[in-house]
Amino acid sequence: MDEFIKKVIHHAQHVKKVGHLCTTEETTKQALILPVLDILGFSPYDPTRVRAEHKADFKGAKSGEKVDYALFCQNKLVMLIEAKNYIQTLPKHDAQLARYFNSSVDVSVAAITNGREWRFFTDLNNKNVMDDEPFLIVDFSTNHESSYQHLYFFQHDQFQPEKLRALAEEGRYLALFQKIVSKNITGNNLDYVRFIVQQANLQRQLTSKLLESLAPIVKQATETVLADMAIIGFMRNAQGDRKTLVGFPHEDEVNPNNSKIITTAIEKKLFELTQTILADCANDVVMKDTESYFAVLYQGKVNRWLYRYYGDRKTPSIQFIIEIENVPTLFSELIKAGLTIQNGNVVLPTPDDILRIPQIIKDCYDYCQNDENFSKSRVG
Repeated sequence: MDEFIKKVIHHAQHVKKVGHLCTTEETTKQALILPVLDILGFSPYDPTRVRAEHKADFKGAKSGEKVDYALFCQNKLVMLIEAKNYIQTLPKHDAQLARYFNSSVDVSVAAITNGREWRFFTDLNNKNVMDDEPFLIVDFSTNHESSYQHLYFFQHDQFQPEKLRALAEEGRYLALFQKIVSKNITGNNLDYVRFIVQQANLQRQLTSKLLESLAPIVKQATETVLADMAIIGFMRNAQGDRKTLVGFPHEDEVNPNNSKIITTAIEKKLFELTQTILADCANDVVMKDTESYFAVLYQGKVNRWLYRYYGDRKTPSIQFIIEIENVPTLFSELIKAGLTIQNGNVVLPTPDDILRIPQIIKDCYDYCQNDENFSKSRVG
């Protein structure tokens, strides 16, 4: 697994370096797509495993259509891949892939890619009919390395269509359950509040008014417990448990244009944890490293930084765009999390500690999202 992940990470770096040069579909195939197939063990030079321009006619539809690549295992067609050039937006081409998928009744997995983003589909809703939504998206431009692990199961020697469908189904259930849990613990669901309060046996009548007053406290208690559980998990991984799929180590990355800018493994991890906190808004933030600090920006705008992290100092610290000391609710969260402020910055001993202050991250995101806060020029 570790060697496989290293190959994928190396390819992701390659995509970031040369992707902008792939202005045609053919160049994209040669430079970005075929290397992935090779990593997966589907050598593009072996027609027993990869066949280009595979016929995919669907009765009643266009005739003579061909999908870019068909993958085979033991002479059995297992997956279709449609290629687009690097600058293409993929979702608008999903229907084209669906025609190919639906015409090939023996195939249960298909993908469409522009070399940067890979969208994987199956047929969970109706057998032999491609789902509207992908069960997996892998984007080599986002530094979301945790998603690379899923590619392990697309290797030629590991490829089991039914197993991939099972993983897709598990992923669907997981996303659904996460949405429900998130709605319960971050909103004002009084049924959830009632459940927690009943376990506490407060010896009080659980009126709606009481439950509404306790809802913020229950929410805070839940978030604290979840953060502590996450920190324990990350600590275990950091102590050497590399057997699980999640938590493989990052590597420091030197900026090819400036050797003084080194994005460390800790900074990468801090960014991924930030994306975890922001959940559905994760794609709105990007990381930017400089010689002086590491920053997380809203939509890449240099003046809209959620925070700046100073990890090369004797005491690692983080500066938020909101002055925490001037916001009582956020300052209270900081204190309850056991973190301190030093010289105006929040002391952050480990990147995992950011999980203790999710509301601060969310409020900084909201602040950066609000154009009114930037109606006048702000020093970046």
